[in-house]
This record gives sequence, C-alpha cells and structure tokens, in this order.
Amino acid sequence: MSSIHLGKIDTSVKFNNQIDCKNYLVDGELKNWEGNTSNVYSTIYTENSKDEVGPTLLGSIPDMETDAAIDALNAAEKAFNRGQGAWPTMKVKDRLKCLETFAGKMKEHREQVVELLMWEIGKNKADSYKEFDRTVDYIYDTIEAYKKLDRKSAKFDKQAGIHAHIRRGPLGVVLCLGPYNYPLNETFCLLIPAIIMGNTAIFKPAKHGVLLITPLLKAFHESFPPGVVNIVFGRGRKIASPIMETGKIDVLALIGHSTSAVALQDLHPNKNRLRLVLGLEAKNPGIILPDADLDLTIKECISGTLSYNGQRCTALKMLFVHESIVDEFNTRFAKEVDKLTYGLPWDDGAFLTPLPEPNKPAYIHELIADAKAKGAKVLNKKGGKLTHNYSYPAVLYPVTKEMNVYHEEQFGPVIPVMSYKDINEPLDVMAASEYGQQVSLFGRDIRKIGPLVDVLANLVCRVNLNSACQRGPDVYPFTGRKNSAVSTLSVFDALRSFSIRTFIAAKDNSYNNEILDALMDSKESNFVNTEYLL
Repeated sequence: MSSIHLGKIDTSVKFNNQIDCKNYLVDGELKNWEGNTSNVYSTIYTENSKDEVGPTLLGSIPDMETDAAIDALNAAEKAFNRGQGAWPTMKVKDRLKCLETFAGKMKEHREQVVELLMWEIGKNKADSYKEFDRTVDYIYDTIEAYKKLDRKSAKFDKQAGIHAHIRRGPLGVVLCLGPYNYPLNETFCLLIPAIIMGNTAIFKPAKHGVLLITPLLKAFHESFPPGVVNIVFGRGRKIASPIMETGKIDVLALIGHSTSAVALQDLHPNKNRLRLVLGLEAKNPGIILPDADLDLTIKECISGTLSYNGQRCTALKMLFVHESIVDEFNTRFAKEVDKLTYGLPWDDGAFLTPLPEPNKPAYIHELIADAKAKGAKVLNKKGGKLTHNYSYPAVLYPVTKEMNVYHEEQFGPVIPVMSYKDINEPLDVMAASEYGQQVSLFGRDIRKIGPLVDVLANLVCRVNLNSACQRGPDVYPFTGRKNSAVSTLSVFDALRSFSIRTFIAAKDNSYNNEILDALMDSKESNFVNTEYLL
C-alpha cells in the first residue's frame, strides 16, 4: 500500500477530555453500567502516555447485554401503555414544553459535542458546528411545524351529517438507529419527530459518533417523563436484534444500509403492523449536458462528490459527461480535485479530513485497483494515495459496468466518470439501478432540460438543476425510490411518518352536539379541543 505525505502527525495535539461513560438512560433513570465496556478510538493519530504514536483513545461506552436492552424496551412499552400512557395522551403544548426544555439544555453542550464530532468522525470544524446548529434549529422548526399541524386540526368538519374532529395520533414504540456520518443531525431527525408525536423510543447510537451523545444523556433525563426516551449502548446483535424479535416495536426508524433494515425487519414476527421510516443508500448521478457551464458544474461536482469526503448518502457517486466535453471536463475537474486541502478537522480551511472507519482506506484502494485492472485510469496526480486513515480522492475514467465502483455505493473519496453519446445511456443506467434518491442535472437548453426533468422525476425523488445533491433545507421532502428510502423525512413530513390519522365522529343531532359542546368547554379531553397554539 503506497502512502503520501498528507500532513504530518502533530504530536502537540492532545485529546484531553476523555469520556468513560458508565451511564445509560432507561425508564427515566440514569443507570450505572457495571458490565463490560468498549473503548472508542479516533483514527487521528497522537502520542499516548507511552510516547507511542497511534489511534487516539477518546473514551469508552457500555457494551450492554440483551437483558438491559429488553429493560429499555419494557420501559418504552410501559410509558406508551398501548396508547393509554401519560405521554401519548398528554396535551400537545405540554409535550412541546419538554422539547423546548431539551433544546435549551442541549445548547449548553455545543462546544463539547462539536469537539467530539471532529475527533470521532473526522468532520471538519465548520461542518461540525453546522451539524450541531442545524440540529438545534431542526428541533425548533419541528416544534413550529407541529403547532401549525395542530392549529389546522383544531376544528370540527362536517360531511354527510357527521361531525369529525381529525388529528394525528402516535403509533407506539419506536426503535431509532442513526448513522455515523451525521450521528447528531440525522439521528435527531428520526428521534425528535417520533417523540413529539407521542411515541416512545429506544435509541442506540451508531458505532462511530457514539461518545458525542453522552453529554446529552442528562438533558434527556431532565427533559422527558420516564420511559419516553431510552438510550442504550452496544452492538446491534445484542441490542437491536433481540428488541425486534419481541414483536413489540411498532416503528423501525433507521438511517443506514438496506441490508441492515431488511435483516431487522425479518426478525419482527408481525411485519404487517411494523411501520418503516428508513433512509438508505444511494448512487446519485450527475448528468452533464453538452452546453453545461463548466465553471459552475465543476464547482458543484467538487462539493457534491467530496463534501465530508463523499461519506454522504446524498453525495454524487457517478458522473455522466457528454462525450463532446468529457476531455475538457476531466482535465479541469482533476486539477481542481488536486487543489483541495487536506488537514485535521480543526485546521482552518481543511476540506478533506481523516476517515473515521479504520478499514475504509483499504476498501477505497481495492475499488481503485479493480477499476485500473479493468481499464480505468486515475486522472488526478494525487488520486488514491494512502495514509493510515485516508485515501486522497481519485478521479477514475473511463468507468465501465464491469468495475465494482460502477455498482457499489463507494461512500468515500473515489469519483467514477463515464462518458455518454446518447442521453438514454445514463437514463437507462438510472432506470436499472436499485437506487433512486436524487440526481444533479447540469445544462442550459430548456428544450433538453424540460423532457429530461419529466423522466428523471419518475426515476428519483429530487432533481437538482445545476447544483449538487443535498438533503436540505429541512423543510423540503427527503426520501427516495426503490432501495433508497421508505417514508419521507422533512420537518413537516416526518411528523406524518411517525403518526397516523385518527378522529372522533358523531352524528349531527342535538344529543351529540350538546355533548360535544360540553366536552370542549370542560377541557376534559386533550384530544377533543379547539385550542389555538401560538
């Protein structure tokens, strides 16, 4: 394995805030774990106490057993109590107060969480702050979206002589499993709408980006009633699998790989009543038309392929370039890739940073070697040069169907480029793909763009015109076709994904009308009310 000097190891850098977490949250108690623990390391090398350079020990977490996971499940089940619990029957405004309390307490830990984002998953400083701030904004935006939803429901409808008071109700107990690449934001984009709708949850952090949850344990403990949020640590086979086997999970909320989602579904004995909220893998293409503005296109393709080293489901993972401009595009694009700055996450201006998965550089190296053996070339001079924790981005061309990088979601810094003569070539590739999240379309001629959008909108769920694929803004729908997603996540759509329409109906007669009037005046019911939330 070759290597390149991508920035020396700075032996003056130390991680001074080691966290040895012994707590977990179940049934409203911060319990102490007395069993085995797992060390958490960063792939960023520093000097240890023995003056040896190696992976940095950041701390440890409980390596919890199945019994503890079942305790968490039982706590969530008890708090929901088949819909009769205090949380699912609580007034909307009181649930919102709990979320507001949590958001306020969460903000107190901004600096510590950002530091852990940089050390644990190698996210650069600017993006780490952005992830934290965006997550706090997401909580407040979700609160406002729920107020808006509740205001629309604060009325009675009448059709065919029947009064109806329609609201959205919770589904039950949610198992929440987030990803390592956005361990705060995307995890909370599942957890927050789930609990705000009245569900209860068991949450297991991802393997990487796990310590950054620990500063928030106390905030969860102090903000929510017992059993509403239960946080456990450990391996999926000890935690998630046994929980699913009980059949007591009503919603599987997961952002990760489809193989994991399918395996967990298969464990559930009552699949017909299991609601799925899944954000899965994607192979988002960029299609570059002959008349594309190359200055703009290259800028967006750099961002689209290599933001956070390409470790995003929304990353551009294949570029289709028209044959008439492919040589110019490749030359200019490769030159811009080689200008990108590699550094440690806290270095000012660092765009490329260490990879958090210890085995990822070797995997990227294998993809490159396979492509080269089958006829591709690495177009940029630095492409594929390795360190212990990084592979410099490699631009590969020409890529063919015989290469592994054509089929696999690389989720890292390697960029396959294919040329096309007829626009149907990339369209056929997309139609045959197992994935259908987004596409970036670069061009200017509306006579070509118009018909293309009509087709692309049926192949993916978001068509980005002259811009990179992305999730945000969070008010827009985030979903995908085929193996890329189940259900829709956005500030508003997630509230719908974690709930079901439910209503009270009464025939329009004086007997019922008198009861309904008295019911609303008495405020005996949290469900039946026309209170307007400000």
